[in-house]
Amino acid sequence: MFETVGIVAKQDDPRVAETCRSLCAYLRSRGVRYLLDRVCAAAVPGGPGPVAGCEALGQGCDLVVVVGGDGTLLQAARRLVDYDVRLLGINLGRVGFLTDVSRQEMTARLDEIFAGKFQEELRFLLQAEVVRETAPTTRYDALNDVVVQKSNVARLIRIDTYIDDDFVSSQRSDGLIVATPTGSTAYALSGGGPLLHPALNAIVLVPICPHTLSNRPIVVEADSVVEIVLSEGQTSPAVLTCDGETVIELQVGDRVRVRKRTPAVRLIHPAGHDYFATLRTKLHWAKEL
Repeated sequence: MFETVGIVAKQDDPRVAETCRSLCAYLRSRGVRYLLDRVCAAAVPGGPGPVAGCEALGQGCDLVVVVGGDGTLLQAARRLVDYDVRLLGINLGRVGFLTDVSRQEMTARLDEIFAGKFQEELRFLLQAEVVRETAPTTRYDALNDVVVQKSNVARLIRIDTYIDDDFVSSQRSDGLIVATPTGSTAYALSGGGPLLHPALNAIVLVPICPHTLSNRPIVVEADSVVEIVLSEGQTSPAVLTCDGETVIELQVGDRVRVRKRTPAVRLIHPAGHDYFATLRTKLHWAKEL
């Protein structure tokens, strides 16, 4: 089923080398061709396997195995979303909502997956456009969330929010999170937002420390266009972040338009994957004190 497998690895993690060596050995034992990204190749000096860039991984692989944490998979998803390649995560991180295969069970789970015993799901991304009068429109992708937030000072920013051109609110806060169902377990959750099941075609808007008692998260259809405007009179520095990475400093009058991006990312999980079991494990639900 999978004739060529790509391996993408987390940077600056001492556990990557051992895991990548084991993975390469496993694939060789099955006669499966594989391609390594530069991080994986550097972690396994002299290891067999050609080094490939993003385009080669996307066009030449049936499956890409991501060795790292959820952050590594987020990066891989953004880079490879246009190539229609399946992604599987090997968890070296702390939480692992997306990278749900442990190092210890890696080969056993891969045996099942190569036998066709796996579950596949589609996760949509968001695309943020920054519209500025004096500059071309720039676009950025996010699998978890798009966030407009204050920069490095302890001072509120003022933003206006619109959904499908309808005015929603004007708020003074630390910022606003726009999250996918995938991102609802990340920054949005810590900000008091609800969990969205991955199958929902919805996004959630979560204000960050709003200076009011009545401003609450809101869930809207994912096909909506959310526009966040840095209000006139705003003096505090603000930034746009996508999946936790700062992509641009914002100016007064900037309009950040957030919409659903196509195509979706193809994630695979071992057979028997249970979303609610993941929540119970990762969030310690019903754990006795």
